[in-house]
Amino acid sequence: MGIVKIDEDLHEDIRRASSVMCRSINAQAEYWMKIGMLAEAHPTLSFNEIVRMQLGAANVHLTDALITA
Repeated sequence: MGIVKIDEDLHEDIRRASSVMCRSINAQAEYWMKIGMLAEAHPTLSFNEIVRMQLGAANVHLTDALITA
């Protein structure tokens, strides 16, 4: 594991997002970095398409987990 220096404002954004998403600060930063890398590699895909692609690669299928109000 390496150390990455980031701006204090970005760190605060990561801290806030990590509590909302129930992730550690490091896990939230890693998630954002991974999504950013995938977005650069696949510029025509939306965020939702990238997440769907990653879930499919992990063999996770959410088609049966529909939320009805």
